[in-house]
Amino acid sequence: MRRLIAILIAALAFGALSGFAAYQKVRPQDGGIGDVNWREIAWPFPRDGWPAGRAFRCRAEACGEGIELYVRPKIGFCNCDSGVADDDEVDRVADLDMITQNFAPRAPGGVVRIADMSGRARAYDLDMSDGSHHAAVGIAVAHRCDLLVAVAQGRGTAAEVERAALAFLGAGDMKRWMTAALGGG
Repeated sequence: MRRLIAILIAALAFGALSGFAAYQKVRPQDGGIGDVNWREIAWPFPRDGWPAGRAFRCRAEACGEGIELYVRPKIGFCNCDSGVADDDEVDRVADLDMITQNFAPRAPGGVVRIADMSGRARAYDLDMSDGSHHAAVGIAVAHRCDLLVAVAQGRGTAAEVERAALAFLGAGDMKRWMTAALGGG
């Protein structure tokens, strides 16, 4: 009987420690991926033709009025020869319509390079359903025939939103994730 009780106690202790370790491994960590100012949040959008991506929120103290960033791969959705060729393509693929249907480009976009991928970024004004106005940046970069799209939005200026988003996307851990999401180097 003593032996059975000892085995039961050991099994319970082992299970509790394993559960605690698993919880520590999967729970969102401060900073999400390598940056204490950003925290991973749940993907806020309904399912569409693409897999859900990853969503992050920057602390208001670090990014002004708080910025959210949504990023995901779109495998096989890019022109294999020209990559992201122009601003019209950024308008079509950058997932701005998931945030609001009421978005307008602020100006022509520019070339960006993230994690050895090149593409374009473009600033937008968003009219939100609650009547508020946000600034946003749509980013589309290509790797072979695949796209990685990101959209960041917040109440700050478009320049602040773009600067924070590009800095986070250019961080080492995030670059490694993006490269892996697009099938490696």
